[in-house]
Amino acid sequence: MGFFSFTRDIAIDLGTANTIITYNGNIVVDEPSVVAIDNSTKNMIAVGERAKQMHEKTNPNIQTIRPLRDGVIADFNACEKMVRGFIDKMNLGSKLFTPSLRMVIGVPYGSTEVELRAVRDSAEHAGGRDVYLIYEPMASALGIGLDVTAPEGNMVVDIGGGSTEIAVISLGGIVSNGSLRTAGDDFTADIQEYMGRQHNVRVSERMAERIKIHVGSALTDLGEEAPQDYIVHGPNRITAMPMEVPVCYQEIAHCIDKSIIKIENAIISALEATPPELYADIVHNGIYLAGGGALLRGLDKRLSDKINIPFHIADNPLYCVAKGTALALNNLSYPFLMR
Repeated sequence: MGFFSFTRDIAIDLGTANTIITYNGNIVVDEPSVVAIDNSTKNMIAVGERAKQMHEKTNPNIQTIRPLRDGVIADFNACEKMVRGFIDKMNLGSKLFTPSLRMVIGVPYGSTEVELRAVRDSAEHAGGRDVYLIYEPMASALGIGLDVTAPEGNMVVDIGGGSTEIAVISLGGIVSNGSLRTAGDDFTADIQEYMGRQHNVRVSERMAERIKIHVGSALTDLGEEAPQDYIVHGPNRITAMPMEVPVCYQEIAHCIDKSIIKIENAIISALEATPPELYADIVHNGIYLAGGGALLRGLDKRLSDKINIPFHIADNPLYCVAKGTALALNNLSYPFLMR
């Protein structure tokens, strides 16, 4: 009987905006964390990119759900369907046998016991036999290439879709941290609110996200790196007549300023709680930025000027947590992995 028993090891970055799954060291799933459900049967219609194409375009028979909010599971059933859908896309098993899965999943450092339990249960219901959890800032540090077990202080700021994870890491543990539910989704919401208030135009969540990608900035002066204005199309809030509004990066820098200040303050608070020897290491090594928020234009320069410590954007910041969880999967003896 043991001949037919086989296990597959997968690493999952279960993100608010995107889910990334790694198998055998390769990224096999990199899709939006969205699932489409048939309202009458409650069956899943689509998952990932195809479900996102339906988002905000559905009829009453179809519902699109983002199962994660603020970095944690908000809809358990939808999350289970989504994870199972992504795993099915990977075609890990044969037609006769379904493999048992060993998983390492990244979770926010500020997660409660209930939220951790929800992630574990969701993974187990989706086919996970052995489920390990790793805090996202630790996974980011591994993915960046830092030696997290060394007696040296390293600071990582991971700005994802739903949460910002800040951690000072030394000797395989998190010494001081800040986890706040202000991140990429808040930038998107700020832009939506600003476009309605300032330009009197209604924009969808997806349109606000496109604005953020094309002209998002943390600085009002980007010099030669300034992007061209982005043309926004949408209905007038009052008359419902079509509007065409050019948006520049300076406007976006102003409208997301309050959210960035919250992140700045959280970084400063984590530094205040850092022991002096580790603080000296951080000043020498700099602070590493990861996550999609690290791609915000001028953010590294703004933070460096504000805090007087150099900030470095990680290579491929979107994939740091995914790479870190995959590395943790290869060494399940790491003391910071949770079962």
